[in-house]
Amino acid sequence: MASSSPPSASRLRNAGFTLIEAVMVIVITGVIAGVVAVFIVSPVKGYADSVRRAEMTDTADVVMRRFAREIHLALPNSLRVKDSSGNNGSCAAQPSVTCYIEFIPTAGGGRYRNSTDGSTGGNFLSFTSAILTFDVMGPLPGNPYSIAPGIFAGDYIVVYNLGPGYAPGDAYASGDPCSTCNRAKVASVDAVNRRITLVSNPFASQSPSLSSPNNAFQVVPGGTRAVTYACPTVTPGNLTRYWNYGFNTNLSTTPSGTSAILASNISCVVAPYSATNSASKGLLSITITLTDPTSNESATLFRQIHVDNLP
Repeated sequence: MASSSPPSASRLRNAGFTLIEAVMVIVITGVIAGVVAVFIVSPVKGYADSVRRAEMTDTADVVMRRFAREIHLALPNSLRVKDSSGNNGSCAAQPSVTCYIEFIPTAGGGRYRNSTDGSTGGNFLSFTSAILTFDVMGPLPGNPYSIAPGIFAGDYIVVYNLGPGYAPGDAYASGDPCSTCNRAKVASVDAVNRRITLVSNPFASQSPSLSSPNNAFQVVPGGTRAVTYACPTVTPGNLTRYWNYGFNTNLSTTPSGTSAILASNISCVVAPYSATNSASKGLLSITITLTDPTSNESATLFRQIHVDNLP
């Protein structure tokens, strides 16, 4: 049997890498990786920053749109503003101060049958006697969020609201049912005959009587009633919505009822706003700032929201 000869030294040297060659490969790979990282890290970081800023802006825009949508449906002369330091009508940027925006939302409106509108029959909404039933002229109020009628038992009928300080034309008057205000609770609704029956008739007890020149009324949902938005003016915190706590004569800085946090890390400032029954239109100027706690970047939105105060 033939014996094999041992491998030569040159063959052993060609079988692998030397230590110097391995180190050179590692160094070159590191240099290449570093160069690639320089060109990749910045675009990736820029993309992440853009996504974060877009999300902040989108959240702030959603909050502002919700503000506008609800305030557009507010009962005339029901919007009022106050901060926790005691300022009425505005919310300036002050440390440790919370801004409160309150209003009474509506779910529709309509016209009631009036004895002075030329009708010879039907049920009139009485402002002189405690009659509880009246007819709606035309279709029943429609809910803007539903195809169903916008008025149900437990809701409220409000006529000619002039706002706080203008009794008896003040839907914020305390008491449920109130005895001499302009807010009546609905007992039942006859959709076929377009007829509404009230729990009581406070309009007949008003002094002076405040019927609507246009025979108009608004519907306030009984499951919502007044609504308050609360948010800090400087230090970012929670934007909280409160509802279904009833009707308070004065705007409360400690609202109760049902609540929900709509956004976090947010602050808001409201320019001076004064709701008066002499102006048919109002303008709520609000600035909201959403801050990212990680990067400390912020997105600020400003909007002027039209308020319809024609009762």
